[in-house]
Amino acid sequence: MVIERYLLGIDIGTSACKAVVFDFDGKPVIQENQNYPVRYPKPGWAEQDPAEWWNAVCLVLQKITSGMVDPAEIAAIGVDGQSWSAVAVDKTGEVLCPTPIWMDTRAAEICERLEKNFGTDRIFEICGNPVKPSYTLPKVLWYQENYPQVFRKTDKILQSNGYVVYRMTGEITQDVSQGYGWQTFDLRRGQFDTALCREMGIDPSLLPEVFPCHAIVGKVTKQASSETGLRDGVPVVAGGLDAACGTLGAGVLHDRETQEQGGQAGGMSICLTEYKADPRLILSHHVAPGRWLLQGGTVGGGGALRWLREILGDKVSFEDLSAEAAKIPPGSDGLVFLPYLAGERSPIWDEHAKGVFFGLDYGKTQAHVARAVMEGVAFSLRHNLETAEQAGAAAHTLKAMGGAANSHVWTQIKADVTGKPIHVPAADTATTLGAAMLAGVAAGVYASFDDAVRQTVSIKRTHEPNPENRRIYDKGYKFYRELYEKLKDMMNREAGSQGEI
Repeated sequence: MVIERYLLGIDIGTSACKAVVFDFDGKPVIQENQNYPVRYPKPGWAEQDPAEWWNAVCLVLQKITSGMVDPAEIAAIGVDGQSWSAVAVDKTGEVLCPTPIWMDTRAAEICERLEKNFGTDRIFEICGNPVKPSYTLPKVLWYQENYPQVFRKTDKILQSNGYVVYRMTGEITQDVSQGYGWQTFDLRRGQFDTALCREMGIDPSLLPEVFPCHAIVGKVTKQASSETGLRDGVPVVAGGLDAACGTLGAGVLHDRETQEQGGQAGGMSICLTEYKADPRLILSHHVAPGRWLLQGGTVGGGGALRWLREILGDKVSFEDLSAEAAKIPPGSDGLVFLPYLAGERSPIWDEHAKGVFFGLDYGKTQAHVARAVMEGVAFSLRHNLETAEQAGAAAHTLKAMGGAANSHVWTQIKADVTGKPIHVPAADTATTLGAAMLAGVAAGVYASFDDAVRQTVSIKRTHEPNPENRRIYDKGYKFYRELYEKLKDMMNREAGSQGEI
């Protein structure tokens, strides 16, 4: 008789799919990654092909199930995904066009019309979030206006994890943690406001049924089994937002506990047991019921250092850049970086913001640039944390997750810049662990979410802020904030002049 002893977590990230098999104590048994591209066909556009997500899922699962793990020993599956997709599928489940992802800002004019026609206060009262082009709803309205042939055929709009769950189970679902991408989603009740949907021109039939993140919504089909190597009949939960799953996987479950995110995107998620929204930040449901996450979401996280590596021709590894950066003193000898490489999200919400290096001279080296990138990302984290404190949600200790947390120097920079201790659990598997924990709670492996955290999450190391470095960074942070304020009008003028002769 085969004994079920594993949980599977699948992460649909911005740059890659990652799948990890965990034992019930949260230890990774085997993991695989598969990259896929982001395409930028026009200024402000950032697209992916959901079929490439599924192909990546199949490839990593085929490797896993042909390796040391017997598929029959996997008890349940959880899937997390990047936010604010708008996957348009027809009645047969076929994807009708590439999906704009969270970095896409093509719907800026539509957002302006929504604010004018409905008022920012009314929309914010319902959804607890600002009206910004990176969210899901403006993208769907953009389809309606610019891709009418697609919109006519669209039966449902799915999120990234919802699409993969559909391919695994044949079930169309929407998890509650991804609902915040719709300005018609009542974040207090965790349900769509169908009257507001109709007012905004969204047919409520486009919206999938909403499920708790740990609800079993289907089982692996025979078709999915043949494509992935998984055992057919394995339970699959609705899953959730990648940042929320990573928050759970970092052990953040109680009021004011805070996750620091170091994946492709950066930012933080503060767990709240009462509804508390602020238009400068992002509010979503946690994947654990009865909780919200007040988030700061930035475009410049680990992706900023990935970008640097790409322009260097991938000749330098992440570890090498970290080692080089460690040799440069705090403040990077006056080199300051604005990490706004695809506009910026919270708290400035400026789709026209640009990345900037200030202070370059002949004395600056590759190591200076690497450290300045790390410090710029840390400054953006501090900006969000300060905004959250102003909103009445002060964070005291951070738990880091994402690949960036593997860098000791970068994590120490973040501690010094923010003035907050940072605990590092199993950082680079926190997101998939959170997805697997959802599956484990659903399958009865864990008696509760608290039980799941106790059994699976442990701290590997802690970084305490250095007061002397903090004083240096206070000056750098002030200059960082001033630099954007002085340049933002120029950034917006430049964006407005694009295409002019």
